[in-house]
Amino acid sequence: MKTITTERLQTLKSKNENFELINTLDAEHFEKAKIPDSINIPIAQGNFADRVLEATGTKQKLVVVYCASHDCDSSTKAAKLLDEAGFDVADYEGGAAAWKDAGQPLAV
Repeated sequence: MKTITTERLQTLKSKNENFELINTLDAEHFEKAKIPDSINIPIAQGNFADRVLEATGTKQKLVVVYCASHDCDSSTKAAKLLDEAGFDVADYEGGAAAWKDAGQPLAV
């Protein structure tokens, strides 16, 4: 399973690369840990891969999943599910906390 660094995510965003950034937390936590331009698809609601496919329209588009911080494991679980389902997926392990620690804004 691939992982992605803060620097690589910054590059993807700055170059407007064609990828989907997905927060895997519930809606309440998403609002507190939202990286700009990300969408919320909670892993806990079931049928995760199907809902991601509905949002992206393809398994070939890079999907970057993240959660609140390095201590949170929902993005790792989500990445494994998507990898097993045949998606091009990368886990942003540091999550919103690493994004904020790098001086990047969180959306409110």
